[in-house]
Amino acid sequence: MLALRLTRAARLAVQLRRLLVASASAGTGFLLLCALGHALTHPDAPGASSLRLAWCAAPLAATVYLAVAVARADPGTRPRPGLSAIGLGPGRLMAVSATTTALSAALGSVAALLGFLYLRGDLTGAPVDGAVSGVLALGQRLPAPAVVTLLALVPAAASAAVALTLRPRAPRPAPSAGSRRYGRFGAYGWGAARETFGAYGRYGARLASASASAPASASASASASASASASASASASASASASAQPAGGRPAGAAQADPSGALLTQASDTRPPATTNGDGAARDDTGPAPATPRAHTTLLPWGIAVLTAGLAVETYAGDTATRDAAPSAGVLLGWALATLGLALAGPGLTHLCGRLLQAVRPGALRLLAGRVLMEESHRIGRPLGVVCAVASAAYAAAALHDADATDFGPLSLIGAVVVAGCTVATLLTAAVEAKHARSDTTDALLRLGAPPTTLRAAAALRAGALLAVFGPLTLVVAQLASLPLAR
Repeated sequence: MLALRLTRAARLAVQLRRLLVASASAGTGFLLLCALGHALTHPDAPGASSLRLAWCAAPLAATVYLAVAVARADPGTRPRPGLSAIGLGPGRLMAVSATTTALSAALGSVAALLGFLYLRGDLTGAPVDGAVSGVLALGQRLPAPAVVTLLALVPAAASAAVALTLRPRAPRPAPSAGSRRYGRFGAYGWGAARETFGAYGRYGARLASASASAPASASASASASASASASASASASASASASAQPAGGRPAGAAQADPSGALLTQASDTRPPATTNGDGAARDDTGPAPATPRAHTTLLPWGIAVLTAGLAVETYAGDTATRDAAPSAGVLLGWALATLGLALAGPGLTHLCGRLLQAVRPGALRLLAGRVLMEESHRIGRPLGVVCAVASAAYAAAALHDADATDFGPLSLIGAVVVAGCTVATLLTAAVEAKHARSDTTDALLRLGAPPTTLRAAAALRAGALLAVFGPLTLVVAQLASLPLAR
């Protein structure tokens, strides 16, 4: 009930995105039903029917990918402060988002069933005669369990993917400023610098220094003997011990003592010596450690390797296939690996685009565009890689059609429209999500006096940089993929 209320009260843009999910689910469900109809019409060709069902995995994956992107961009199911008190914690909001996605996909599946029954003539009594009549199983009864299973596949997969993506995760504890940092094996201490060779066994490194124990014992005896001047003598001894120590902190090789008198030993003093300014005054360099930036280029080599493997599999499948045969399962596996490789390499390539924009003495415009690309590479990198893979597949298919005059048929056109529409819609949804994520930064720049034309120019520069990198990559992948199919 809560999911229905949130669906009804959503804004127009959210409703349009959910309508896109329903439309993609309708197209995928119709293709699955057509694969079932082909199997019923041609019982003597199970291999061709299985191949048609396998090729339905591409629109199914694209629909699930779009559903996950739409669920992530939905502002109504984001965790907010105070919602946990009324029972709407992260887990409950995740369940609401998964239910909303399942409802949208189920609506598309119902539309696919109605369209399939209309083409069969079960609703009007007159079947449609055309190119799709051979996959409608005219004059045969549809098995209800198979129909329900195929139509429930898209809602179940989409809701499961949304629940897995939006599941509540425990936040990682941030390291405190005074926590002990560990270095190589056997070296531990309070400093962040690396130890030198032989520091562990240096003479006097693990013994308590007299300069640290003498002021503590003097202040303890003074406080025990005098009753009225105990606090004054303790403060005097503390100031004397503080002035006796160097400016960088505790003495080198000294052990620390807690209030109970226990000694805290360490391997060596790994803190760097105190630096001084030009006037001789000590400068304190201690402070919170900078946050470690998120690594976006770690998966780039893996993506290139998977892309190469996909092109190799597709080349082998194209060499072993006959001239007039339909694309085999090996071609599908090759395209799946190529798409996965480009999706893995997309964030790294986007991050490198941002770095290239900031190279060679950048100005304010290039610096702003490059930093935004580096920050948003994890949001728009993978959708860009998937769009690159789909565009290369479309280019290769067009080249194959021009070379052999191959007619793909209406079902292939429906599948291509579903896959291309889902990938482009996912990229646009990710771009909108990234724009909302940096809205605070944009408002701060406008308050500081940055002209809106500068922000628009930075956006155009980002788009041009991405097009300059991903455009040639798409052409190269398309040429390599179309060579084995055109022979």
